[in-house]
Amino acid sequence: MANANTEAQPLALDLGWPSYQQSTVERWQQGQRSVEQDYIAEEVPISLIYNGVPHVVMLATPTNLEEFALGFSITEGIISKPQELLATRIYNRSNGIELQLKIPEHRFQSMADKGRNLTGRTGCGLCGASTLKQAIRQPEPVHGNVTVNADELIKALSDIKQQQRINKLTGSVHAAAWAVPGTGIVTVREDVGRHNALDKLIGALLRTGKKPNTGFVIVTSRASYEMVQKTAFVGITLLAAISAPTGLAIRLADEAGLTLIGFARADQQVVYTHPQRLTHINHTL
Repeated sequence: MANANTEAQPLALDLGWPSYQQSTVERWQQGQRSVEQDYIAEEVPISLIYNGVPHVVMLATPTNLEEFALGFSITEGIISKPQELLATRIYNRSNGIELQLKIPEHRFQSMADKGRNLTGRTGCGLCGASTLKQAIRQPEPVHGNVTVNADELIKALSDIKQQQRINKLTGSVHAAAWAVPGTGIVTVREDVGRHNALDKLIGALLRTGKKPNTGFVIVTSRASYEMVQKTAFVGITLLAAISAPTGLAIRLADEAGLTLIGFARADQQVVYTHPQRLTHINHTL
């Protein structure tokens, strides 16, 4: 899907735009001034163009863009299986990045009633939707026998911090991690947008042929409704967030059969829906 604009050149994954930059800052700590080099996370406009027609512009960290394209396309219901993303071309522009995506014509036609030329802010959860029905899509009920011991969840919560490469430098990006009981964290993806990180994670799982419903997801953010929506959409049965859920997220999780955990910490977990999937071993004699 080459573009006629000669300034555009295809980008290899993670090339072209940096995920962070260095900046000289003046730091004050306990009344003492110092001048230091700091790392600042980047957010770049990413335009998703389906079959030559712009659909949405998202602000995102410019990494793992092929995975992001697949995850977004699946969780937003644009395609129903990974094989329907027929081609992905990444183009560098002077003011952002274009993802030129090819999907089957019948899928493209079904997008006709969705809003296009929309801008998705970093925290946007309604990107590409122009009606209430499109915005709040009820996922199909999830099915799976995955149970997670609290000790495994606590270890995964600790391990995710060590695997956040960009956040270690910048302190300003979210992460989504997929863990398998008995194995631990398998895949982690980062982004300035919490839902972008989750889309990247889901895209990574689907691209590598992993079955999302054999594991659980941890996100370093609040559990807003779109996080529940996207997680349940691919059949994952347990979502743990380090911050709070929203009321709508709880209702969607309950209806979908998803176990939703908020305020996930080493010393506490608040289970809002379907608590049977989180088990605790009482070591007290």
